[in-house]
Amino acid sequence: MRKVLIIEDDKEISNLLEIHLADLDCDVTKSFDGLSGLNYVKTTSYDMIILDIMLPEMDGFDVCREIRKKEIYTPILMLTSKSEEFDKVLGLELGADDYLTKPFSVREFIARVKAILRRVDALKNSDKEVLKDYEYGELIIEASKRKVTLSKNRIELTAKEFDLLYLLASHPGKTFTRESLLNTIWGYRFNGYEHTVNSHINRLRTKIEPDVSNPKYILTTWGVGYRFNDHSE
Repeated sequence: MRKVLIIEDDKEISNLLEIHLADLDCDVTKSFDGLSGLNYVKTTSYDMIILDIMLPEMDGFDVCREIRKKEIYTPILMLTSKSEEFDKVLGLELGADDYLTKPFSVREFIARVKAILRRVDALKNSDKEVLKDYEYGELIIEASKRKVTLSKNRIELTAKEFDLLYLLASHPGKTFTRESLLNTIWGYRFNGYEHTVNSHINRLRTKIEPDVSNPKYILTTWGVGYRFNDHSE
């Protein structure tokens, strides 16, 4: 059975999610405040975390931030009653894998959960393979350690930023559309949410590019998407 942690202070919502997760053969643990939820994550391994933003003791953003600081890469699905773009982008930039805005349908919730769990399975299978490291001048990407260094200085990346960089760097010269990047990295199609990729690419560039206005590594294929410099351009 999958082990899923729900950190949600609304007990009615929490109970509803538990019922539908049980139908997916998930073993559910529930926490009703951010601090106790974070303590669960520190002491127990989960396949997925469902995290509300507005929580007592510690909000969801801080919980997500602390989880990723400890290099725990359990997939996180954030729940929010806010619809502002800032909240959504901030959650993703802190390392969340996906988000749902309340109110949401049970069908959409299940679809998101299934997509994330498929990604978990894919990652587990890829862990059995020997992942290749890449070196492009002063930029070094160590796959097994999920470590990136630039001019011998470690670059701190979120889980999604690393996944994006690794995908692009492992296919130099190949252009990926925003839609294909969403589908590959986030595990399903975000119709209308291509700006999520733009946001992450911009964040990546501020961290690894010597001159953001004239990128050296991550290039834009205008009107299509992004590609990693194959050094023949």
